[in-house]
Amino acid sequence: EEDALRHVIEQVGLSPSPPIDRFWFRSVYFREPGGVLFELATDGPGFSRDEDLVSLGETLVLPPWLESRREQIEAGLPTLDTHVGA
Repeated sequence: EEDALRHVIEQVGLSPSPPIDRFWFRSVYFREPGGVLFELATDGPGFSRDEDLVSLGETLVLPPWLESRREQIEAGLPTLDTHVGA
């Protein structure tokens, strides 16, 4: 899928990045002639890769390469009011 995207980008004279594994999806980046950076991403494997759909988004899930920084990342996040109801 990413190889096909890269081929199309190259055909119009742009230089795409190699595919980058983002754990939940794969990305290809390129800059258009004006310098704007674009990201094209696959649909899969998706966010249900490591969470059940029923509880998706209830906790902070990090990709494996950021787990060692969990405490630092969580310390920088604002507190969210997750109370639901009237």
